[in-house]
Amino acid sequence: MSNNPPTSQYQNQPTEPDPNYARSTGRVTAMIARFIGYVVYVYILFVEVILAIGFFLLLFGANPSSGFVEWAYRNLDRAMKPFRGIFTPIELGTTTGNQVESVFDTSVLFAMIIYGIIGLLVHAGIQWLTRKVRKIDREEYNEEAAYEAERIRQNMLRSGMASTTSVTTESPLGMTTTTANIPAAVPSAVPAPPPSAPGSVPPPPSVPQG
Repeated sequence: MSNNPPTSQYQNQPTEPDPNYARSTGRVTAMIARFIGYVVYVYILFVEVILAIGFFLLLFGANPSSGFVEWAYRNLDRAMKPFRGIFTPIELGTTTGNQVESVFDTSVLFAMIIYGIIGLLVHAGIQWLTRKVRKIDREEYNEEAAYEAERIRQNMLRSGMASTTSVTTESPLGMTTTTANIPAAVPSAVPAPPPSAPGSVPPPPSVPQG
């Protein structure tokens, strides 16, 4: 019997995961792109609100000399630059109070549809980037968790080396080495009797006296 514990299973130390620069760069790029997407999405929402306000002000013939109406028309002209002149506005008549022409501007409606489609595409891109960032974070967490679990397992194996014994036996087919976990001997409260010599006869049991 050999009391030398096998050391092969304790030599494989866990390797700390190295920082993946490509994955870190992809994560930073995705976060920057997502931030830009949020900025664009907020701008599109603002433009949609301006288009809706301008459409109803034109439809109801609002007084252009009012401060709010002037501000709304000024921002409406900026948002409508790519779409101005696509359709001919439909004149509905003059309002009785302000004597202002009521206009049904179909170009504004078309611009609202286009900006809405762009907003949906930007929103979908933001959702995709968010899933990508979460995937990268999950991969990094799994690697760290696997490293920590392997480190704990190696520590447990090293702490149990004293109770691991390599036993070598001889069989008809040759030498066989087995490894078993043999617990440490526990001292008994009553000492065991010494073994009897070979060929000796055990003493007869005592007979109680009457």
